[in-house]
Amino acid sequence: MSALLRGHQIATDDYVALADDESGSEGSRVIVSLARWLEQGEALAGRFDQVGVRLPNTVELSTIWAGLASRPLIELDFPAFADGRAYSQARLLRDRYGFSGEIRASGMAVVRDQMQSMARAGIDSFVLRADQDANSCLAALRDFNLAYQPAADRLPIVSALRRSAGP
Repeated sequence: MSALLRGHQIATDDYVALADDESGSEGSRVIVSLARWLEQGEALAGRFDQVGVRLPNTVELSTIWAGLASRPLIELDFPAFADGRAYSQARLLRDRYGFSGEIRASGMAVVRDQMQSMARAGIDSFVLRADQDANSCLAALRDFNLAYQPAADRLPIVSALRRSAGP
């Protein structure tokens, strides 16, 4: 069973990830694939309490943003450690498109060493693999409380603190 980190704590996942051929329980919170959302979005929104959308890291956000703007949750796929496209998607969702809902990271490359960077890009929840220690991963999100450059996480910037401290 995988764990979920949300809001810098271990959380219960109130969403159910539906495969494209699953129907799910009416009135529940679900996450569906982008393909399913594009095909059945209106029907899904009428059937479920909340519908999140799982995006592949290959999709160009500008081509689908209009259909995602009102979603409460967007799940980004991190399939491989060397593939950083989902970082770019997260940053674009927060900075260019102003998405204020939950951005969730999932996939094989959601690892402890990358969680702080993912949070800096705008990701606020993480689906952990069964082999990962949730408390260790949670600690990774608290490793740093200052940053050298601004990002989506709004950590205090070292140079700004130095300027405000004066000579």
